[in-house]
Amino acid sequence: MSKNEEIEEIEEIIEEADIPELDKDVYISRLNDDLAEQRKKTDEYFEHLKRNMAEFDNFKKRMSKEKENLYASVTSDIIEELLPIVDNFEQAIGAECADTNFKDGVVMIYNQIKESLMKQGLELIPDLGETFDPNLHQAVMHDENDKYGEKEITEVFRKGYRLGDKVIRHSMVKVAN
Repeated sequence: MSKNEEIEEIEEIIEEADIPELDKDVYISRLNDDLAEQRKKTDEYFEHLKRNMAEFDNFKKRMSKEKENLYASVTSDIIEELLPIVDNFEQAIGAECADTNFKDGVVMIYNQIKESLMKQGLELIPDLGETFDPNLHQAVMHDENDKYGEKEITEVFRKGYRLGDKVIRHSMVKVAN
């Protein structure tokens, strides 16, 4: 409704109310003051609503990010706890065993665990023959041998893994030259 329409409507109400002319001006003035006050309150409420909507949107984004971080942290912690079990399976598979059925069962369990971990995003850190990277590898021995390149990994004592960009466990390696 435009301002002119509002004024016309107010004037019609005043004329129907049979208010003396002097009181009409006072009455119109009061109505205009009330209208201005109501507009001011409306603007304040609208600004308050916009601020609350922005705060809620920020809250939702923050909660979503915290949820993702918590999920990644819990996944990482669980996988880190399972890695020694994977190591033990690898040692068991490498050991001599007369019972081939038993060994086949151990290999099957190992493959299932490994597959489940890989589905969660676990990746093996490349090591043997690679160049040493202190962000991925932990050098525990040094090898002075000319048949290997400088900082080349010559032996792996324990496999390293990462989950996305985060290193869960560094590879324990022997480094040449």
